[in-house]
Amino acid sequence: MSRSGPEGKPFQIPKQLVWEAYRRVRANKGAAGVDGQSLAEFESDLRNNLYKIWNRMSSGTYFPPPVMAVEIPKAAGGTRVLGVPTVADRVAQTVAAMALEARTESIFHADSYGYRRRRGALDAVAACRQRCWKKDWVIDIDVQDFFDSVPWDLMVKAVEANITTGQTWVLLYVRRWLAAPLQLPDGALARRDRGTPQGSAISPVLANLFMHYAFDLFLDRNFRAICGRRDCALRVGTAGPRGAGRAYQPDGRGRAAVAPDQDQNCVLQGR
Repeated sequence: MSRSGPEGKPFQIPKQLVWEAYRRVRANKGAAGVDGQSLAEFESDLRNNLYKIWNRMSSGTYFPPPVMAVEIPKAAGGTRVLGVPTVADRVAQTVAAMALEARTESIFHADSYGYRRRRGALDAVAACRQRCWKKDWVIDIDVQDFFDSVPWDLMVKAVEANITTGQTWVLLYVRRWLAAPLQLPDGALARRDRGTPQGSAISPVLANLFMHYAFDLFLDRNFRAICGRRDCALRVGTAGPRGAGRAYQPDGRGRAAVAPDQDQNCVLQGR
């Protein structure tokens, strides 16, 4: 991928970052996007393909193609629409996601587990399992249609607050990815004015960044004096279609049914 260097480019994006982004995409595998190009086909001309991504992103001339809409069945019935970017676009999105991660990982709450490297659902379950013996409330919240409805202006503000002066390219491309249309199964293009496609490489870090300001810091501001810190079991999901629901069995008075020796204090934990 070495050809020309970054001299004369408006954005300084290390080629090594593009290479590491490709390695993540390769590890995650995934299907072809609207161009029909598989990962194997992308790799058949890997050097040139990675150079094109780096060259266009560094020049400010990278424009994402439409995202392919794929319907998958939900366990509760119905379907969920996932957005499948092209292989090249997944690499480009991962470049920006990795640039954001260096900052966002340092500010996210310790009890935030979703869509984070070296963290996962089992870590959240382990924390809840430990804390459920100490606290008597478990709250399960599902943000309704998050990926379909999150407002762009607030998400862009969150990104803008977490980039350096040398990373304005991240903001430029986030705006373009948010506005990229969905290509429906019949080939029609659906324009969007909100949301970020569930299934794209940039969406997880954008979702976490939005929830950091809209939820985690909200709890810090409004419940710290009452609860002190968030260490009971509150799980917040952003992928499901339904609203909030309880994850505990209430007794006849609407309280959580708990053992007599359990602490009656409720302290909130981040997602």
